[in-house]
Amino acid sequence: MPNTALAIAVLTVSDSRSLAEDTSGDLLAERLASAGHTLADRRLVRDDVYAIRAVASAWIASADVQVILASGGTGLTGRDSTPEALLPLFDKAIDGFGELFRHVSFAEIGTSTVQSRAVGGLANGTLIFAMPGSTGACRTAWDKILRAQLDIATKPCNFAELLPRFFEHAPPGRKPPEQP
Repeated sequence: MPNTALAIAVLTVSDSRSLAEDTSGDLLAERLASAGHTLADRRLVRDDVYAIRAVASAWIASADVQVILASGGTGLTGRDSTPEALLPLFDKAIDGFGELFRHVSFAEIGTSTVQSRAVGGLANGTLIFAMPGSTGACRTAWDKILRAQLDIATKPCNFAELLPRFFEHAPPGRKPPEQP
């Protein structure tokens, strides 16, 4: 059975906040730790395609990060560029994440959810989920979707149990995390 504690990195995309003011990143770091996972790294970058892509690419290339949670930059303004930064990195898209996020958030914010470009994907065996930057949106994504999908005990299936299978055709040097 795979290790139940995942190594999760948190990336906040913001032009207006510092780490000290990053309540969304704080929430994600607290929630993942409470669920028994490890905070592998945490960064805040400006809303710039290449700055976002640089951090995400380094984590994707690292065997020390299994999941990336990105908050911010998923809206429609000229500054919002997280999907544009991440989508080209995906080997496979997890379309259901964005679809389910918008479905769940409709109950909370109504039709404003259509403005969310939440996305999920898989790159080099690393799960990546990008959600809006508000603390409420991060709470919704974690509490209603990600917590269960990153929990090995969730049935009938979850991402945690699939992690070793993401490496079935992996390049040399990339392998699943050590099993307990």
